[in-house]
Amino acid sequence: MTKYKQKMKKLKKEGICLQSEKQALDINGKPYNRGLLVLVLMIGSFCTVLNGTILATALPAIMKTFDINTSTVQWLTTGFMLINGVMIPVSAWMINKFSTRVMYIGAMTTFLLGTVLAYISTNFGMLLAGRIIQGLGVGVTMPLLQTIMLSIFPPEKRGAAMGTVGLVIGLAPAIGPTLSGWVVDNYTWRDLFGMIIPIVCFVLILSFFLMRNVIPNQDQKLDFISAVTSTIGFGSLLYGFSNAGNDGWTDKFVLLELVIGLIFVALFIRRQLHMEEPFLDVRVFKYGEFTLAALLSGVANLAMFGIEMLLPLYIQNVRGESAFHSGLMLLPGAIAMGVMSPITGRIFDRFGVRYMAITGMTLLTLGTIPFLFITENTSVAYIVIFYAVRMFGIAMTMMPVTTSGMNALPFNSISHGTAVNNTFRQVMSSIGTAILTSVLTNVTTNSLPAKSMLKQTPLKYRSEAIDAVLAGYHSAFFVAACFALVALILTFFLKKGNNARQVNLNKKGATK
Repeated sequence: MTKYKQKMKKLKKEGICLQSEKQALDINGKPYNRGLLVLVLMIGSFCTVLNGTILATALPAIMKTFDINTSTVQWLTTGFMLINGVMIPVSAWMINKFSTRVMYIGAMTTFLLGTVLAYISTNFGMLLAGRIIQGLGVGVTMPLLQTIMLSIFPPEKRGAAMGTVGLVIGLAPAIGPTLSGWVVDNYTWRDLFGMIIPIVCFVLILSFFLMRNVIPNQDQKLDFISAVTSTIGFGSLLYGFSNAGNDGWTDKFVLLELVIGLIFVALFIRRQLHMEEPFLDVRVFKYGEFTLAALLSGVANLAMFGIEMLLPLYIQNVRGESAFHSGLMLLPGAIAMGVMSPITGRIFDRFGVRYMAITGMTLLTLGTIPFLFITENTSVAYIVIFYAVRMFGIAMTMMPVTTSGMNALPFNSISHGTAVNNTFRQVMSSIGTAILTSVLTNVTTNSLPAKSMLKQTPLKYRSEAIDAVLAGYHSAFFVAACFALVALILTFFLKKGNNARQVNLNKKGATK
């Protein structure tokens, strides 16, 4: 027993949490119920991730309640995503500094406070403050979720574990618009927040009993300069990309935001490379498999969120469907991704990532191409089936390549790898959405008929105006297909296997 305790002490010192096949142990060597801990994580994370898209169809109702315009109400989404994105780089330091239990309970409590404030808000300022506080909590829970899952499962079982994470990351934001439409049609927008409050309270109660400290901590001081440069840098970049979709890439304020963002991100990276204990260890990019996985994961996320933004616009603006029916048409795809994520994780554990990623990106590319030919009268089945094919492909790619990349990292770099990967994915999503939006807007504007035609031949004007809008969507979908094709080419450079054997060898080496 003495030898066992000495081994546990050494593992803890090396930053390794021992995971027995029969019994899960925390960093103090005490057993805990891994299944119940994962259940708490999944329920809590589903609530937090759902909030990213839950206001998608509720914005008109909120505009009416507070008598505000479109540009103002969009801050409920933009502000949430900005704070969320800014918090992700900070999360790596927090995860290493504070205990797992304190971090999770603190993040979920912050999210709960924001949700309650949004629910009881009497003016738009209160509602926006609630969303920003929610973003603070979500920016920590997502990286924490992935780091915990990668820490409590041995490398050969991480695929299945991360497949479960994919269920949350893919399904929750995908069902947000559908759920939002139904709730707003039958109740009020406040109930979108009200229905989450009791669930989060339940999660917090369970967390006090079931959450354990499973990530080794380091006594690392907060580097103020790193925190400031990362906040300004990533915040400006995300805000700039967000505005580029609406204001255009040549807008002077958009360019200023992007330049400021790039300068501060460069300063942040330079500082991290010269620090003994980096705030966010960007040196994880020296591992080729991780870098390739981050690229593929970013493109897959871009493809998912970019099209999830375009398709509802097409369904509502061109086909004239309601927001709720728009969400319903995308629901089968969300379900396909939710069902497949755990399955693809288990397949990854057996066969590795290369052929899965090739198959997934092939499906994503082939599922995007049909949208280049949509018309005003394209059938519902056509949209539902090909959207589901795309989501099936994303399920086969996103979490498996993320897991493969994480398996290439030393154990004590997992929290940094998770934060870097999530930050990169967030930035890629913002870039992709901005590019697709600007392509849609510019092509549509340039293809519109002369306004004089509206008085002379109104029917012809309507027909050509619809053609112009469709040309915009065709061009945007073409760009999305190009992104998918580039990612498909990159998958051929992935290594075979899932790196589990190599990680085990690294672990054994660390214990000698």
